[in-house]
Amino acid sequence: MSTDLSAQQTTSLVGATQAGSAEWLERYGHSVMGTYGTPSRVLVRGEGAHVWDAESNRYLDLLGGLAVNSLGHAHPFLVSAVTAQLATLGHVSNLFAHPLQIALAERLLELAQAPEGSAVFFCNSGGEANEAAFKLTRRTGRTRIVAATGAFHGRTMGSLALTHKAAYREPFQPLPPEVVHVPWGDAEALAAAVDDTTAAVFLEPIQGEAGVRPAPAGYLATARRVTRAHGALLIFDEVQTGVARTGAWFAHQLPALNGGEDIRPDAMTVAKGLGGGIPIGAMIAFGPENARRLSAGQHATTFGGNPIAAAAGLATLHVIERDGLRENVAAVGDRIAEGVAGHALVAGVRGHGLLRAIELTQPVSAAVTANLLEAGFIVNAVAPDAIRLAPPLILTADQADTFIAALPAALDLAAQEN
Repeated sequence: MSTDLSAQQTTSLVGATQAGSAEWLERYGHSVMGTYGTPSRVLVRGEGAHVWDAESNRYLDLLGGLAVNSLGHAHPFLVSAVTAQLATLGHVSNLFAHPLQIALAERLLELAQAPEGSAVFFCNSGGEANEAAFKLTRRTGRTRIVAATGAFHGRTMGSLALTHKAAYREPFQPLPPEVVHVPWGDAEALAAAVDDTTAAVFLEPIQGEAGVRPAPAGYLATARRVTRAHGALLIFDEVQTGVARTGAWFAHQLPALNGGEDIRPDAMTVAKGLGGGIPIGAMIAFGPENARRLSAGQHATTFGGNPIAAAAGLATLHVIERDGLRENVAAVGDRIAEGVAGHALVAGVRGHGLLRAIELTQPVSAAVTANLLEAGFIVNAVAPDAIRLAPPLILTADQADTFIAALPAALDLAAQEN
C-alpha cells in the first residue's frame, strides 16, 4: 500500500478543491485569530528560493519566513531527514533521551565554541529560548536586567519585558519588573547601567526587528567587560542572526562585530533558521556554572528537541557546512549591498551576510514592499524607511541579480506615489 500523499489528497484534507486566495482569506477571517492582520497572499507551494500563491503566481522569497527557511523550501536533504525520522520515531517527551537530540546538542556546543561543561536546553521558538534565558538569570539571586532600546526578544510575558517597543508592551502591562533599556550602541550608557545588582545584560549582536542595526565596534566587548566586572550574565540573542545567517555560525563571531576578540556570552539563544522550517529553539549555557543554574524540575517543555526537530536541526547544519553556504551568504549578501546602491531613494545598506536592510531616504518602505510583491519578490518593510531581506541561505547570485534589477522600478513607483 502506498504511503505517499498526493496533491489531490492534501487538497481534500483541507476541504477545498480549486479555491483561490479570495476564498481562502474569507475562511481565514472566520477561523484564524487576527493577530497578524490580513495576509497579503495565500501561499501554497515552495521550491528552493521560490514560492507560489493560490493563483500560481511565483515569488522569489527574500524573507525566508522571517529568517527561518535556511535551506529554502522543500530542500531534498531536509525533507528526507525529517520524513525518515517521522517514519522511525516522532516524539518521546523529555522523560527519555534520544540520539539525535544528544548529537544536535553536541554540534551546537561545538559551533558555539562553548567550553567543556556547557549544556543546551531545547525548546520550540525564539520566544521560548529567551524565556529560558530569563529564568536562568533569576538563578543568580539578582533580578535587575539591562536590555537595549530597539530590542526585540519575543512576545511572551518574560521576553516581552525585554522587548523595547511600547506598542508591543503597553497592552500587557504590568510586565516582569526591573528591566532597564539603555540606548542601543552607546557603550558608555551600557557600562553605566551595569552594577553589582545586575543579573544580566541581554543583547542582539544585530537588532533585527529594529531595522537590522549591527552593534557598533567595541560594543559587544564593552558588554563582556562590564558584565564580568560586576558578576552579571551576558546573554546574546542570536535567534535571528544565528545559524550562518550573517556568514558566521553566530553573529557575535564576526570580526566586524567582535573586533577580533574572543567574546563568548554566558548564554545564547537560537531558533528560527536552526530547523530549516521545523520549529525548534535552544538556549546554550556556556560553562558548567551556567549549565547548572537550572536543575531538574526547574524548567521544561513537552516538544523541545524532539526527534523530528533534532533531525531537522542536524540536517540543516549539515547542508550549510557541506554546501559551503556560509561563504555563499557572505558573497551574495555583499553582491546585493553593492548592487542596490546608486538609486536616489537608497541611502545605504545595513547588516551582514543575508540579513540586510536597505535604508531609504523617504518613509516609503510599505509602498516599495507592495510594489516588489506585485513584481514577484517577497521582502519586509521592517521600518518606515527600511526594507529587510532575510532570504534562504541558498540564494544564488543570479537570483539576487533579478531582485537588484527589479528594485529601481519599485522605488520609482513608490516615489511617484509619495
